[in-house]
Amino acid sequence: MELVIDLSVNQFDKLKKIASQFGVLPEYLAKAAISDLISNTDEDFRSAADYVLHKNEELYRRLS
Repeated sequence: MELVIDLSVNQFDKLKKIASQFGVLPEYLAKAAISDLISNTDEDFRSAADYVLHKNEELYRRLS
């Protein structure tokens, strides 16, 4: 599947610079970044939610 993303000139220049530092094409770096975001977001959210719920468990019990 193909996805088209509009970047400003400044954003694209930064992407090219970072990609160059890693020795990859900008489109490969963008794909890797999106893949990482998609695969980690659910787990990061669950961890944060579990932490908050556990931390405030006593408060929630008292309020109910």
